Amino acid sequence: MRDALFLKTFKKFDWLLFFAMVCLLIIGVIAIYSATFSSGSDYLKQNYERQIIWAGIGFLLFFLTVAVHFKYYQAFAYVLYGVSIFFLILVLIMGNRGGGAVRWIAFGGIKFQPSEWAKLFTIFALARYLSDNVHQIRSSKVLAIALAIGLLPMVLIFKEPDLGTSLVFAAIIGSVLFWADVSPLALFLIAAPFLTMLASFNFYAFFAVMILIAGILYIVKRPLIFSIGNVLLNLFVGIVTPFFWNSLHAYQQQRLLTFLGLVSDPRGLSYQVIQSKVAIGSGGFWGKGFLHGTQTQLRFLPAQHTDFIFSVIGEELGFIGGMVVLILFAVILFRGFRIAANTKNRFAGLLGIGVTTMFLYHVVVNIGMVTGIMPVTGLPLPFISYGGSFVLVSMVAMGVLVNVSMRKYEY
Repeated sequence: MRDALFLKTFKKFDWLLFFAMVCLLIIGVIAIYSATFSSGSDYLKQNYERQIIWAGIGFLLFFLTVAVHFKYYQAFAYVLYGVSIFFLILVLIMGNRGGGAVRWIAFGGIKFQPSEWAKLFTIFALARYLSDNVHQIRSSKVLAIALAIGLLPMVLIFKEPDLGTSLVFAAIIGSVLFWADVSPLALFLIAAPFLTMLASFNFYAFFAVMILIAGILYIVKRPLIFSIGNVLLNLFVGIVTPFFWNSLHAYQQQRLLTFLGLVSDPRGLSYQVIQSKVAIGSGGFWGKGFLHGTQTQLRFLPAQHTDFIFSVIGEELGFIGGMVVLILFAVILFRGFRIAANTKNRFAGLLGIGVTTMFLYHVVVNIGMVTGIMPVTGLPLPFISYGGSFVLVSMVAMGVLVNVSMRKYEY
């Protein structure tokens, strides 16, 4: 009976999501091979083989994730979240350094990045908590605890420091809270300190944001103490922002200043973006051809097999290759949002929106980064960039999405 039910469920397998994932993985392996072909390092040349191995392990985890009913993810959500927090703390104590940051834990010859798994397990925990408290979703207590669940791993990852990955949590928190039907006013007040922080670098912008916050609080006619408290909170954020700015590492400040156009650094951080834009632009419509990209094969592109892998695709496969990648991601994203909207189970729906938002953030920020319209944050491109931890997490996250898709009409 159980086997018959299992086979019946698998008939609803989401082949469209699976096909898009497989195509992106294949494109990724091809791009990694090209990106490391002329490296002169035997170790780097074997990266595509390691990527295939990680993808093979990922397929096992993917099908396991699909097969297990999402109710078990709900049951063990807090346990998985607690394990991820433990490893995030552990990585700060005994993690391996890379590029000045402590981001990996090594066991024997294997390294893994806890922050990647923390993104997925935080989605589990938020979905569990918000679905368990559906009738008190707009209470201050529930909202505060939900924010704490999301902000704790965000702060720990920021301390590594990994600013780019920590900001993924802000997108996840916002989307999951919105999907859980948290009031628009609450979402605005949560986002207000971030707006204040950005505006605090300019007096007039800061003054305008404070007027906006006070005006909205007046219009919605919240209690006087509540309104004064929110205004004072944002004033405090504006005052402490310069101290926060000084606490950032020099390379993080440089990335933001370079992005805003306040400094020019053509031989430093801007070099990555300049070479990336040259590579993508020189690819033209059809591309220069596999293994014929000059920027790629002459190794002008830093991190070309990881964060800047889309530049390799743009140069060698051209506009057509880039559009194929974007269309495949669009399929995943639109399908993901549709699944989340049609899912009957509240926990599963929140899982769907959280995972889809995670993919959306990575795609938008990574491609925006390599095309020069967003800061260099060091976020990889799902299924394509080289990296064991991220490939496994991406494939497990896709397994979660397919799982929800197969059971979207179950309560």
